[in-house]
Amino acid sequence: MKTRLMLKCKFVTLLVVLLTGVIYGQTGIVQGVLSDYNGINVSGANIVIEQANKGTVSDANGRFTLMSVPSGKHLLKITYLGCEDIVETIQVEEGQTKVVNFTLQPEILELQTIDLTETISGEAKALNQQKSNMNITNVVSTDQIDKFPDANIGDAVKRIPGITMQIDQGEARNIIVRGLSPQLNSVTLNGSRIPSAEGDNRNVQMDLIPSDMIQSIEVNKAVTPDMDADALGGSVNLITHTTPQNFRLSANLGTGVSMINDKPLVNGAFLIGNRSKNKKLGWLVSASLHRVDYGSDNVEAEWDNAFEYNTDVQDADGEDILEEVDVNAYTKEFQIRKYLVERVRRSISANLDYEINENNNIYFKSMYNWRDDRENRFRVEYEMLDGEDIGMDDFTITDGDLTRFPVEVKRQTKGGIDNNRNKNRRLEDQRMQNYTVGGNHILGNAKIDWMTSYAKASEERLNERYAEFESEYSIINDNRDSKFPLFNAENIDDMALENFEYGEITEENRYTEEDDINMALNVKMNSNMFGNRDGFIKFGVKARLKNKLRDNDFYEYDLEDTYSTLDQLPIDVYSNNDFTAGNKYEPGEFASASWLGQLDLRDGESVPDEFLRANYDVKENVWGTYVMTQQYLNDKLSMLVGLRLEATQLEATGNKIEDEEDVIGEITEENTYMNALPGIHAKYRISEGRILRFAWTNTLARPNYEDIVPTLDVVMSDEEIYEGNPDLKPTESMNFDVMAEQYFDNVGILSGGVFYKRIKDFIYTYQSEISDNSYGIDTEGFRVFKPLNGDNAQVFGVEVALQRQLDFLPGFAKHFNVYFNYTYLNSSADGIRNEDGDTRNDIDLPNTTPHLFNASLGYKNKRFAARLSANFTDAYVDEIGGKAFDDRYYDQQFFLDFNMNYVVNDRLRMFAQVNNITNQPLRYYQQKRSRTQQVEYTGQRVTLGLKYDLFKKNN
Repeated sequence: MKTRLMLKCKFVTLLVVLLTGVIYGQTGIVQGVLSDYNGINVSGANIVIEQANKGTVSDANGRFTLMSVPSGKHLLKITYLGCEDIVETIQVEEGQTKVVNFTLQPEILELQTIDLTETISGEAKALNQQKSNMNITNVVSTDQIDKFPDANIGDAVKRIPGITMQIDQGEARNIIVRGLSPQLNSVTLNGSRIPSAEGDNRNVQMDLIPSDMIQSIEVNKAVTPDMDADALGGSVNLITHTTPQNFRLSANLGTGVSMINDKPLVNGAFLIGNRSKNKKLGWLVSASLHRVDYGSDNVEAEWDNAFEYNTDVQDADGEDILEEVDVNAYTKEFQIRKYLVERVRRSISANLDYEINENNNIYFKSMYNWRDDRENRFRVEYEMLDGEDIGMDDFTITDGDLTRFPVEVKRQTKGGIDNNRNKNRRLEDQRMQNYTVGGNHILGNAKIDWMTSYAKASEERLNERYAEFESEYSIINDNRDSKFPLFNAENIDDMALENFEYGEITEENRYTEEDDINMALNVKMNSNMFGNRDGFIKFGVKARLKNKLRDNDFYEYDLEDTYSTLDQLPIDVYSNNDFTAGNKYEPGEFASASWLGQLDLRDGESVPDEFLRANYDVKENVWGTYVMTQQYLNDKLSMLVGLRLEATQLEATGNKIEDEEDVIGEITEENTYMNALPGIHAKYRISEGRILRFAWTNTLARPNYEDIVPTLDVVMSDEEIYEGNPDLKPTESMNFDVMAEQYFDNVGILSGGVFYKRIKDFIYTYQSEISDNSYGIDTEGFRVFKPLNGDNAQVFGVEVALQRQLDFLPGFAKHFNVYFNYTYLNSSADGIRNEDGDTRNDIDLPNTTPHLFNASLGYKNKRFAARLSANFTDAYVDEIGGKAFDDRYYDQQFFLDFNMNYVVNDRLRMFAQVNNITNQPLRYYQQKRSRTQQVEYTGQRVTLGLKYDLFKKNN
């Protein structure tokens, strides 16, 4: 494999030499940094020397470089939407680098009601970057994030067209781009892939990163060859704050309340940075702290339409004969859950950059995120008894509805040990860290940049405890309102605590970590093939060395003689008076979380079937190389053409388990594959503010780690078999995009486009029933769960967006502004089989929502600003079952948020915000929207605070 990769690299180098054609002679270089009036670096500005056909765009650090500029005097022009043009004469010396730094000034418009001392608006920064990019992107700046009440990056990203988020405890966590699952999208920090702390997938938890720590968000919906190819839906790049040109101090402090439990919340952040006196060394430190007591009220159900009972008749072998009965859909399992959650999110970042000379600079960037998530969960669970456990007299069927049947009832307390870290709660300790060293250099007519980084994500859950007490009695199954199903005890006395006997007390430890080492080298050279404006050729190599490890254990303790029934224990009581899912639900009484935390648990018995399947060790190395060229065919049309090659090496180790606790041993499998991924991007400038874009790209998504581990687990008690699949192929997609954009002079945009994705080898979990003993033991009739590649899928979509100031309206109304985007998606998937092996034709590609939109109405004058924001996502299939009846759907959601700001002076402002005004729950349903599978309410949050900014202005 390495030999083939070396041959590919030699081919790329040869191709570069051939394409470069003419090697430029001794000329000069123009280099500089753009910043706003407050010394904040500005990206996305166009820098042009027209008479020399030279042009470029300032990067994320505000830097720009014009190579091979003929010596002599030139007129340099800088344009930036919403700012005054800069036109200046410069003298370029042969063989020398001319350093020129500029400060952009906001354009003076008739409507303008802000002081010129204010920094360039967030809309201007984002739209200039989006306009200047060659590929199809959406950009959000930190100032735009600040206009919405979003504490974490996930909530900020959900405002972008074509993006929806899956939520957890009221916060946006997992990102879905253009209908593609979270694991099919990439999330990078300053261009380096962020590792995942999730154990069973590649999802990056977006709620781990505070929005205070990010300068801008760039969503690449059509990736270029110099980007990692594992971005089937898109690539989200989070860019941290850059070092300022002058001293800057920023801080904010807020407090508020979480309405579901009336607990206070606290958030604060600061940023400080400066440059040395000679401007060579720049530094910046930022930190953030968010602490909030969340909570949620939850109801869950599992539906079925048939059951078995014991006829009390024996066959010839003396075995009881069971009879199956078909009935109307009913809730076979039912749960009421009460969550108490404390979430503390900390983040710190330190950045340095050093200008060695005008042609060489190096930098260091770092970020450390640490989140403690403490949780108590109190759950009452009802599970129907059927089969051999019930007879004909134990159930009642009325008009086809199963209205009465016996259940096993479990009252469970979830917590942790009693210490300063856990505080009697389950502690989920999540950390993500990233350290990057890189440099930018000019060598002759080549720009060279390099980067090496180390990143690690981990999740540790130690001493996670469960105490469960159980009983059996008959219930009345109330499904009259299937959106809010309910179980009621047939005899109220059966619910007495003395009837709940010791079930189990367990303690679990979980640890997951992912380590990434990234190394990249890029070379960019001027190459003007068509005699017009400046073009370039770029090539490079990248290595990503990844290791993913999960190490869990599980212990069970025999304390039945000590705690025989629930009435003997300290009790926590949760009534139905304030249960936001509905006051007809009463969680009830549970073993106290503090009692559970203070137990001295020793000499537990290991239970391998609870954790061995989950444990694995995966090594994944990805070697990539690319070549691409961007050329101007004329003054209006530019094209970027390139090819990326990625070679993947995998080694996965898992466990083979038979009969739950019979550990046969470890299994290790290897796999390698190569992907060739060409791409074309075209950008046509119809006029100064009108752009038409086209892209043809090829991307991929590698399988989840859990799916490729060669695990075999035969669970005899449940008659289930779980099998990994190390031969899974990566999912590949061919993508087509067309986008038209109209940029307004007063900083706004109207855009619309269509896209199409043709996907092959998508991955789903196949559920089947085996008819023989092919697994070597008596497993006939067992259900098998195994990840497989499907055949083909396709996604078609339409996106429209509008963002503008309503300055054409008279009087008071001209201070309003609107923000709106809508995405329509249509998908289909082939090759998905049901439990009988028949191909299904009735299902969309999972996680593809047909409709989603964002809308907000804002108002701003010189001192006051307010915004009402809405976010809607339609329902979509989330998990494919063995048959259509078992499919799980993520229900539609509509969030409404409000925030406002008041400027006290040019340094201090006050802010207030309300999140989730509609009390939108997280909801799943089974096959039909009327059948609730889970509904979870988290309530509203209110925050008030102050923000302080101090700048040393540019001269």
